[in-house]
Amino acid sequence: MFRYGLLLFLWMLAGCVYAQGSSDRVLKIVVPFGPGGGSDFLARLIAPKLSEALKETVVIDNRPGAGGTVGTDFVAKSAPDGQTLLLSDSGAYAISPALYPRLSYGPKDLAPVINLAIFGNVLVAHPKLPANSMSELLALEKAQPGKLSYGSSGNGASPHLTAELFKTATGIRLTHVPYKGSGPAINDLVSGHIDLMFTGYATVSGLIKSGRLKPLAVTSQQRLPSLPDTATVAEAGFTGFSSYISQGVFAPAATPKERVQRLNREIAAVLRHPEVLEKMRQSSLEPHENTPEQFGSWLQAQSQQWAKVIREGGITPD
Repeated sequence: MFRYGLLLFLWMLAGCVYAQGSSDRVLKIVVPFGPGGGSDFLARLIAPKLSEALKETVVIDNRPGAGGTVGTDFVAKSAPDGQTLLLSDSGAYAISPALYPRLSYGPKDLAPVINLAIFGNVLVAHPKLPANSMSELLALEKAQPGKLSYGSSGNGASPHLTAELFKTATGIRLTHVPYKGSGPAINDLVSGHIDLMFTGYATVSGLIKSGRLKPLAVTSQQRLPSLPDTATVAEAGFTGFSSYISQGVFAPAATPKERVQRLNREIAAVLRHPEVLEKMRQSSLEPHENTPEQFGSWLQAQSQQWAKVIREGGITPD
């Protein structure tokens, strides 16, 4: 029994410490969500190569809770020595400060390091919904006003805010059904209990390919390479409409600029590594080359966009 417990402990430890560097320095990458999500996937994907490049031990530290704000707050209050990083979707920076009025951190407490990947949402529907395009969806809602529903991973989450932005842009009336996570929402969509949902393509690619869900539109400014026949919302007549999800790396605000710049360069090089690039593309993700300054500017624009949606929609967290 003891031997089994020891082996289990060592296995768990191996899952946390990804690579042993040649120096005594330890780089902790905090993921503010549980294992298995998009942020966790990217953290574990880049950790080994990043350890080799920096010659430092890299540790993945999952700290879920309160929509990602627990882990984000931990990083924001960590020593600004460049040895504690946050790997999260951009909502931690661009959505949470507007959504949670009593949040213990703000954008000023985080230094953008690099935007790892950026991608639009896809609007998916149950196959039996009698609409196969944006124009048909709008006509269906006009004929049956107020009867269509959409699911999301929770109030204030990116899919919910995207749907609210979509409603404002198109004038369509949809009933929101919030869930505790994207998994239950997708399950109910597949089962036909709800009609629509905005989500990242990678999350539902298998369901689209198997015909259990159908795409109606994408929220990026260009069509997705994986869905060349699915038009963007902008192409459907709503010029300028866009909504993106991104996964990025952040450091405590006072981290030395030299350290931030080096982390940006080394992580960018890791993303270009053929093995890493292949695994990202298998998940329908494309690396996004950018500087810390470019990432920061993009985040500022995102913050303004989502703060307006939250304010005008009177949106509050679960």
